[in-house]
Amino acid sequence: MEELTVLVPYILRGLSVTLEVTAAALSFGLFFGAFLAVLRVYGGDLLSKLLTLYTSILRALPHILLLLVIYFLIARVVNLSPFWAGSLSLGIISSAYQAEIIRGAILAVPGGQMMAARSIGMPRFKAIWHVILPQAFRHAIPPWSNEAAIVIKDSSLVYVLGVPEILRQAQYYSAREYQPFLAYVTVAIIYFLLTFITNRGLDALEKRIRIPGF
Repeated sequence: MEELTVLVPYILRGLSVTLEVTAAALSFGLFFGAFLAVLRVYGGDLLSKLLTLYTSILRALPHILLLLVIYFLIARVVNLSPFWAGSLSLGIISSAYQAEIIRGAILAVPGGQMMAARSIGMPRFKAIWHVILPQAFRHAIPPWSNEAAIVIKDSSLVYVLGVPEILRQAQYYSAREYQPFLAYVTVAIIYFLLTFITNRGLDALEKRIRIPGF
């Protein structure tokens, strides 16, 4: 019991950083991934091929390697803290996966939706924004929940940049109290709970906004 009393402050400090990294990476990945997906579907053959190559490269390399490469590239251009540089790096990596998820969701929207929007005089951009994307995001929620779980776990990678997320805080506790088993098992349980709650929440959201017949 005494060990847990000492461990809890470490875990809470690390958990808050882990949640912040996850939220920042997922948000950036979602917006950038949606942008890439729209360009792949509606941007023409050449742009689509270039973006396919871009996303294929990001998805083919180990995340830890990409994190370090992107982090040091960002550091050459902008002076960001390890937290923001790490979160942005994870967001860029995630955007490649989210782009594929959203692209597939856009293609799942019946083609007649765009034709109907254009037939009433709606500009192409407005049709994409107001007609296609809202429907696509409904289709994207189930696979996106898997990506959210992956980003939660990948948030531990910013450990190598010195960001004091939950895994690094567990290491601090372990080095000080010589209780590595307690620290790392606690962290494992928290990661499980985070991914479980996130997936159940997104499942509930998908059922809530589902349109019967689509």
